Amino acid sequence: MVRIGIVGTGSMADALGGQWARAGHDVLVGGRDAGRSAALGERIGGRAGSLRDAAEHGTDAVLLAVPYAAVAGVVSGLADALEGRTLVDCTNPVAPGFVLETRGGPSAAERIAIAAPGTHVVKAFNLCHESVWRLTPPVFDGRPLAVPLCGDDALALDTVQRLVRDLGCEPLNGGGLERAALLEATAAFLIGLWVGEGADAQAIVPPVEYAEGR
Repeated sequence: MVRIGIVGTGSMADALGGQWARAGHDVLVGGRDAGRSAALGERIGGRAGSLRDAAEHGTDAVLLAVPYAAVAGVVSGLADALEGRTLVDCTNPVAPGFVLETRGGPSAAERIAIAAPGTHVVKAFNLCHESVWRLTPPVFDGRPLAVPLCGDDALALDTVQRLVRDLGCEPLNGGGLERAALLEATAAFLIGLWVGEGADAQAIVPPVEYAEGR
């Protein structure tokens, strides 16, 4: 059993937290609104508390599931409670027009690591809408969804890989945290195709046997 704290009470907290609670993990969700936290905790079969309660509860992993605009304030305010924790960043710094709010600077994941030094940040779960994470499991045409991870700490990556597999998905090694910017840019690009163009973005990538230079 993994002890998971979820900072935030929105759709991603609901979708991922619910799946992990059903997988038998000890999940506590925390937010600023006690009533909303309590309702979410009851709905997913977990527990509820404050933002700090969630950070302190997640001795194995803490999911950061708040809007990107709130990330800096939330993380810096919890930096002491998050020290030494595996901090899973599923945020997308995507502004209107499907552009990165972080363009020209560090990635959101790197900024989170700076705001909470001593944490082990892993970028994950940012490429899919929350509805995908509610599927049991997310399998398409017989192929489980692959989830790329970017992070620097081996133990933190091992923990998040386990959480990915508990969703019925396959973890992919995306490299160190310095590559999180690429993952965030991929999200902005894909969201632009899905939402802006109504395109099947999966169609832009050939099967691996046709990929040159691999």
